[in-house]
Amino acid sequence: MNYLIVGLGNPGFKYAETRHNIGFKVLDKFAEQNEVNFDIGRLGEIAQVKHKGRNLLLLKPNTFMNLSGKAVNFWMQAQKIPLERVLVITDDLALPFGVLRLKGKGSAGGHNGLKDIIAVSNTDQFSRLRFGVGDNFAKGRQVDYVLGQWNEDELMTLDDRIEVATEFIKSFVTIGLDQTMSAWNNK
Repeated sequence: MNYLIVGLGNPGFKYAETRHNIGFKVLDKFAEQNEVNFDIGRLGEIAQVKHKGRNLLLLKPNTFMNLSGKAVNFWMQAQKIPLERVLVITDDLALPFGVLRLKGKGSAGGHNGLKDIIAVSNTDQFSRLRFGVGDNFAKGRQVDYVLGQWNEDELMTLDDRIEVATEFIKSFVTIGLDQTMSAWNNK
């Protein structure tokens, strides 16, 4: 069975350590755990991982956040992966820092990467792992916050929360959405 695991972020060194790039960070850790490297592919960096008989295509779109849907759609079509086997990992301002929440559908919640995936796929019926980055910013400073770097307090637990996020991926491809939400949400 084939799965597409998408980490949202922006390409380039300038964005590497920003809150908006948590999707990339989670996939980097997952690839490291599985001893695989990313290669430059069409519309993004890709890596392939086998986990318990499943084939996972890891995708870090290089289209910039606002055009993520183009890369997701291309790889879904190219690999013939149905929407129910797609997992998108994204930052979320509505969740406190480090809170992880898996959902099977929903609105973009103001997130431009999710907005574009919904627009291109014409549905919001896809799984997403929301990684809380908190909302510790002044009114009108949202963009600066998500494109800002992690603070010292966040860095103390960031690696642990990323590790937990990789467990969500393994669970999602092994036991599915519903059981993973029951087992892992609020961990």
